[in-house]
Amino acid sequence: MEIDNITDTLFVEIRNNEEKNVCFGSIDLVSGKVYFKDYTTPERWLTGIEAAYDGVLLIHYYQSESGPTHKGLLAIDAFTGATLWNNFNYAFDHLTANGPIVYDTRSQPRKLFLADIKTGATTRIYEPYVYKDAENNISVPEQLSAENLPADLITVHPYGNWVHYLDYNNFRIVSLHALKAGLLVQMLYLFDGTDKVYEDLLNSDIQKIQPEAFILHKNHLIYIKNKTELKVLSL
Repeated sequence: MEIDNITDTLFVEIRNNEEKNVCFGSIDLVSGKVYFKDYTTPERWLTGIEAAYDGVLLIHYYQSESGPTHKGLLAIDAFTGATLWNNFNYAFDHLTANGPIVYDTRSQPRKLFLADIKTGATTRIYEPYVYKDAENNISVPEQLSAENLPADLITVHPYGNWVHYLDYNNFRIVSLHALKAGLLVQMLYLFDGTDKVYEDLLNSDIQKIQPEAFILHKNHLIYIKNKTELKVLSL
């Protein structure tokens, strides 16, 4: 997943390892409107999400099939999926508050430039003290032992005695693993103060501990259920 902090647009990348293809989708975090889905590039596998900024999704390619090095950028409109520009010589370095910083892979030593996200034009040399890093407004939970939670907040015993926990205003968000009828499950709980106002079964009959289950972007609680269903709650 990637989130455009300016337009509150969430982008998803769905990879099918068996068929060796990848597709992309775009969703309005506020309204839930799906702008596009099942978007594919001519390169069906060696590609992925690089960054998102001001209504544009940047997709990267790979320098080779056998290595992780990125090379080439494709920019698509977040709301229509239309191609804005494509450059197979650019590579992405990082995102600033003014837009993406890129470099031409053909030039050595590497020179960084600020790119126009809408056109791909590079006219300004990157100056760290001028172009500050972009803010993403994403909060991730911390891992805590069950004893460090507020007293009597949860009644189920967490498997391994640890949970993922995040405070937001008066809300407390907890995800944990637990044994249910001898099977390992993953749960999500939302508390308003100490009152439970929401819960969801994220995964059932899982074979190993799953990574952190959720993130918070501004006031949106975002998580994936059963590895297939994207859910967003406005807090």
